[in-house]
Amino acid sequence: MSEHVRRGAEEVPVVNPARIRWQAMRGRDPDEEHRVSTPLELFFDLCFVVAVGQAAAQLHHTLDEGHLGGGLVGYLAVFFAIWWAWMNFTWFASAYDTDDVLYRLLTLLQMAGVLVLAAGVPAAFEHYDFTVVVIGYVLMRIGMICQWLRAAVEHPEGRATTLRYAAGIAVVQVGWIARLWAPGTWAYVTFAVLVVAELAVPAWAEARGRATPWHPEHIAERYGLFTIIVLGEVVLGSLAAVQSVVAEFGASASLILIAAGGLAIVFVLWWIYFSGGEARLRNLRVALTWGYGHVVVFASIAALGSGIEVAVDTAGHRSHIGEQAAAFAVAVPVALVMIALGALHRLANTGAVRSSAFVAAGAVVVLALPFSTPLLGLGGAVVGMAVATAATLVANRTGSAESRP
Repeated sequence: MSEHVRRGAEEVPVVNPARIRWQAMRGRDPDEEHRVSTPLELFFDLCFVVAVGQAAAQLHHTLDEGHLGGGLVGYLAVFFAIWWAWMNFTWFASAYDTDDVLYRLLTLLQMAGVLVLAAGVPAAFEHYDFTVVVIGYVLMRIGMICQWLRAAVEHPEGRATTLRYAAGIAVVQVGWIARLWAPGTWAYVTFAVLVVAELAVPAWAEARGRATPWHPEHIAERYGLFTIIVLGEVVLGSLAAVQSVVAEFGASASLILIAAGGLAIVFVLWWIYFSGGEARLRNLRVALTWGYGHVVVFASIAALGSGIEVAVDTAGHRSHIGEQAAAFAVAVPVALVMIALGALHRLANTGAVRSSAFVAAGAVVVLALPFSTPLLGLGGAVVGMAVATAATLVANRTGSAESRP
């Protein structure tokens, strides 16, 4: 388990060289103290956010061209693969992280897989060719199968559960490979079926036998850190878009308002996420619901970055859509994040939500603001969204918060 040395008044973790070579995968203590994200987990997240950035960039381009339907289908399909592989590793690591040589090499395989997936994102959007995306996804899932099989060998008490995970994942991967030859409508049908199958594997694996010893505080921290990284990707992409437009057309009042409003929205969404106390993942049902619900948070935050970039392009007359459509590209993901975070705070009993009605009202105002573009302009509408999200935060942080049983 974790080893610490004292430096002054602080305890810091140290690396045990023997542990790096090999350590039996017996399962971590779910009540372990000082359990924090490891450098390997943070490196893993950075590789995954590269794929998130690729998906958001392609969504940005398709929205600029006015291809909403095709862009959303491609974005959601690719984002599911990224999120699901990330979530599976995160929960496995919470239960079985040994941080030895074999564990690191299998994690490297998954990191390589997500970079392969990222390389295939443009083809998936432009030609609906998911071959490279599937190859990258299956590589990541092979890494997870090997991890679960290792846990089955080295942790006899949890063998039944770990073998079900390995078997379930393996069967679904065969389905993803076979789907590459699915014709026409069957490509969409089989995609939906395989998504349901992927989501069902954890519930089926945990239904009988010993539950995997995941660490509630560690899981909550991992999701929070990934949220920060995705928010950072939004800031980076938005900055690049602003620089490009300014270099070509110069600064304008609308562009300045979009940049300021977009940054304020990102900041307020960060504040909303980290309001209240720590998430209380009381049991597997709550934990899985909380974990699955984050797909809306992650996907919507990344899509917000695309929306801000579309708004910037529209202000610079480089987009094929109008101001109202560009405003909706910002408003819809903001509203989705607000609603999802309100539900997740309630589910995890963080005490951050005073009233769900405040959250709903804030989301409705955000969704209504694109209709104000003829009066306020695109920049004014984006600033209005920032004000609405900030007002929602203030309303839920003042007065008596909802009780935390």
